[in-house]
Amino acid sequence: MDGLNRPNNALAAGPIGRAAAWLIGPRGISDPKRLRREVEGKIAVVTGASHGLGAETARLLGAAGATVVLGARSLDQLEEVAAEIKAAGGQAVALRLDLGEPESISEFASEILTRFGHVDYLIHNAGKSLRRSIHLSYDRPKDLTATSSANYLGPMRLTLELLPSMRARRSGHIVNVSTVGVLFPTAPKWGFYLSSKAAFDVWMRAVGMEARPDGVTLTTIYAGLMHTRMSAPSRWMSALPGQTPAEAATGVARALIRKPRFMIPAYGYLTAVLVPILRVPLEVAATALYKRLGDTDAALRAINGKGSGNAA
Repeated sequence: MDGLNRPNNALAAGPIGRAAAWLIGPRGISDPKRLRREVEGKIAVVTGASHGLGAETARLLGAAGATVVLGARSLDQLEEVAAEIKAAGGQAVALRLDLGEPESISEFASEILTRFGHVDYLIHNAGKSLRRSIHLSYDRPKDLTATSSANYLGPMRLTLELLPSMRARRSGHIVNVSTVGVLFPTAPKWGFYLSSKAAFDVWMRAVGMEARPDGVTLTTIYAGLMHTRMSAPSRWMSALPGQTPAEAATGVARALIRKPRFMIPAYGYLTAVLVPILRVPLEVAATALYKRLGDTDAALRAINGKGSGNAA
């Protein structure tokens, strides 16, 4: 694992921080035999599988006997992860997937159904984080298109491609890796990211109510802080207790085994109740805080043409 898989703050990375992260959750599984009993011989599709949580989830499922289909834009990185899974005795296929291109989504789904005939698990992990002041996005329409494509429209299209075969077989489970941020007070600078994640969350839950009678179940994971390359640009996050991608992958495994309707960190229950009640004072407080905080170096580099814009 690279350095971004652990918080670089001594307290967060130490025993107290690790214990806090475990208590906060959402927790995963510790017995790989349980996962093998669930997924062995089955087809699991993981998007955003070239790094971070997606790659760790793919490795975990491959080690448990599933045939893993890895999807992401960076085919070279996907093939490296697939090669690791195969070298460890698992089965994996790397297929290019660009959630911003409807044709790419259709080709990805068609290739899966042609090769395997069906899908047992669809794990929506791919996403794009963006923390940037709105005035920095005035002349950047791609901030809108990139977040909506990766977090909402692309996953929606992929679901529409694969759900019919799952309902026809009356079998399948879909995992939506969302963010606990959609249960938090509305936050300045996070508008593109949180609105797109919230939109897919609502759509997927509605679809789940229609699909359940046909045997297709759904888990939404409202993921808490994860120490990855997406969160790294916001240095304050490294000081907080959070999960590594490998730890979070065991949470995805728990979702596949137990199939709960949702998984959420402990603090998410409190915020979900309080946010509607305290909406105005929370927005006033967030506005005051916004005035004191600048944009990340990653966000500013992207505006100046020196970065990719994957600002968190």
